[in-house]
Amino acid sequence: MENVEKAVETVVVGNYVEMESEGKDSDMKSKLSNLFWHGGSVYDAWFSCASNQVAQVLLTLPYSFSQLGMLSGILFQLFYGLLGSWTAYLISILYVEYRTRKEREKVNFRNHVIQWFEVLDGLLGKHWRNVGLAFNCTFLLFGSVIQLIACASNIYYINDNLDKRTWTYIFGACCATTVFIPSFHNYRVWSFLGLLMTTYTAWYLTIASILHGQVEGVKHSGPSKLVLYFTGATNILYTFGGHAVTVEIMHAMWKPQKFKSIYLFATLYVLTLTLPSASAVYWAFGDLLLNHSNAFALLPKNLFRDFAVVLMLIHQFITFGFACTPLYFVWEKLIGMHECRSVCKRAAARLPVVIPIWFLAIIFPFFGPINSTVGSLLVSFTVYIIPALAHIFTFRSSAARENAVEQPPRFLGRWTGAFTINAFIVVWVFIVGFGFGGWASMINFVHQIDTFGLFTKCYQCPPPVMASPPPISHPHVNHTRGL
Repeated sequence: MENVEKAVETVVVGNYVEMESEGKDSDMKSKLSNLFWHGGSVYDAWFSCASNQVAQVLLTLPYSFSQLGMLSGILFQLFYGLLGSWTAYLISILYVEYRTRKEREKVNFRNHVIQWFEVLDGLLGKHWRNVGLAFNCTFLLFGSVIQLIACASNIYYINDNLDKRTWTYIFGACCATTVFIPSFHNYRVWSFLGLLMTTYTAWYLTIASILHGQVEGVKHSGPSKLVLYFTGATNILYTFGGHAVTVEIMHAMWKPQKFKSIYLFATLYVLTLTLPSASAVYWAFGDLLLNHSNAFALLPKNLFRDFAVVLMLIHQFITFGFACTPLYFVWEKLIGMHECRSVCKRAAARLPVVIPIWFLAIIFPFFGPINSTVGSLLVSFTVYIIPALAHIFTFRSSAARENAVEQPPRFLGRWTGAFTINAFIVVWVFIVGFGFGGWASMINFVHQIDTFGLFTKCYQCPPPVMASPPPISHPHVNHTRGL
């Protein structure tokens, strides 16, 4: 058995290691480049998964707790954390299966990044490819939009001299610089720093809320309405559905078959950030969060809060790159630029991808409600339903199960247990996530449009303080005139 695993490892790693080891120099410049720029280890993948998963949702989870209530908020985080880890595992299994089959056919992936729709195409055919491509690209498009909206929402709490729409213009230009980052292989230092930033922010939210204490007359009435309840639940579904970039992260690894449990360990760490912070902020502010989807809005302005805002801005730039890089790859393949070795030419070719993201962030600046809408309509299929169904159909025949590169865990009941879990995920997410969640989040989203309008200049901004008019001076009237 051990020899078989080693043989599989050799096949899977194959050309990728050769590609990455070509032309390596031993000089200091090369060593520094490898240290900060070229990441492909298990630790790099863990940092990428954890950093990508806990982005701006850290600031909207207290809002979800106000919709769900404390107990449901905690239980849904644990539940969807497990579901997300399982479907990430399924995606990794399907990637390894696809890559192993192709490399046995002597297919060379040099200068080519494998993506999820290609895995579906190779294992299940073009119809699965088309569905996977449509859902994945749409989700990543709106995932990038959400990061851009979050940038504008956060910076406003430091500098409100400009409205949020103007900040969206500015940060759209800043985030466009991610076109120069070739692949996930080059996010080593950014993933590490990103996780440090969100760790600081999570514990700032927790400690600041506890020190602030409960506001006077605080109420914790959630869950009060079914619409709010399922809206909050789908935001958590979105939180733990960040593995739409799993295949690209795996392809950046030197040994992709070691990814299997990385997402689970990343999720466990993320829970140590999301559970305390969301619980503490909801405990302190209660129902006030129903009208403040960004947790920063209720915490007092001070140096610690401003530092957390700046860190989250940098992290959202990183997460924008995470969400947008797979879209860059798809666009490059479409126009025939994917195997181009010139970074500048590829960067120029990628720029058109940023324009619709910029535009959509200006149309729908609804930070918080847009998360739930994307979660119910896109995440539910992209990273839960489609991977579960793809695993079932890929290994539906006994021959496919016998020749599978990776067998399901024995403690889960092998194939019977795996298929049972997959079927449960499909039914649950379709009914609760897509069905009830889609209904609730769309009602809430339409309510935001009715209340604030499309292209709103400053979403959920406090009304401007009107300066009191100067006193009217009456001219002196000479009543004795004419007497």
